Amino acid sequence: MSDELEPIRKGIDEHDRELVRLLNSRLKLAGKIGELKRSSGGSIYASEREDKVLQKVCGLNDGPIKDEALQAIYREIMSAAIALEKPTSIAYLGPEATNTHAAAIKKFGASVDYEPLPTIADLFTAVEKGEADYAVIPIENSTEGSVREALDSFVESDLKIVAQIYMEITHCLISNSAPETITKVYSKDQALAQCRNWLHRHLPHAQLIDASSTSRAVEIARDEEGAAAVAGDLAAHHYGVPIIDENIQDKSDNTTRFFVLGKKPAGSVGNSRDMSSFLISLGDQAASNSGALLKMLMPLAERGINLSKIESRPSKKRPWDYYFFVDVSGHYQDDTMKAALEDLSKFCPMVKWLGSYPVVN
Repeated sequence: MSDELEPIRKGIDEHDRELVRLLNSRLKLAGKIGELKRSSGGSIYASEREDKVLQKVCGLNDGPIKDEALQAIYREIMSAAIALEKPTSIAYLGPEATNTHAAAIKKFGASVDYEPLPTIADLFTAVEKGEADYAVIPIENSTEGSVREALDSFVESDLKIVAQIYMEITHCLISNSAPETITKVYSKDQALAQCRNWLHRHLPHAQLIDASSTSRAVEIARDEEGAAAVAGDLAAHHYGVPIIDENIQDKSDNTTRFFVLGKKPAGSVGNSRDMSSFLISLGDQAASNSGALLKMLMPLAERGINLSKIESRPSKKRPWDYYFFVDVSGHYQDDTMKAALEDLSKFCPMVKWLGSYPVVN
């Protein structure tokens, strides 16, 4: 067999040498782009360019490598390029090994710097002050809905959404204790809610206790006898605590959506691959006009702009006054979008653009 393997391995070695040469050549070209961006004040990370590259390489792929694997490889290549162009700091909702940390790594790869921060408000502040280049925040979960603190933070902030990340969330039961001795289960409130039925069936007598994060829950379970945590496998491996059971979330398609925040807006991808988010207030019309919400939606509907999400949040300025968070198809700079926003601004006291970004990442 060794005689048969040897020429194949030599062929692989030759490909490896060529791949390394081509990767370094590509990174040198990316470095030149970085120099031009720095001289002109442009953003180092461009989500619209990233999307186009990923779509292009998948279009060139004839297999046998799967598109998902190819995209993961190219994300790391682009991560290395970003790091060469400029030292880049990504803030995320910490501590280490949370789902937001995993989402940040999925988006930006292993070559950039990561900084965990304790609250969503801290993430907004870090980017606003230039202490971080970008921030990754959870915005909504398919099982438990929106993260209210994240939505409310957009009201006073001028940061822009530059990208989104969808990540399937799987939870594990993590503990140093035997299952029959577990009397307490720690985790973030949303994680506990996503596993409510499983915990009721398998640990009906255990006390469910809210922790500041899933990672903190694993830390507690590591040191407390009879305690367990609900968290992802990244946290279990990070803190060295055994996984007792996997995939304990109640829904198999449990997915969380994350936003990437930056100071400068993203450009357009085109080809119907852009999405935009807005914060809209109806002001006094909401209380005085029963058709005010329909009136708000008409400028979008009349122009074929698809509405994919709408959610209300109290303004906290006066009773029964609400903001509406809206996700629609298209880019802020599209002519049809501009016309719709012009109509909206005629009767809405506030139409705030939160950002435009690629639909799929």
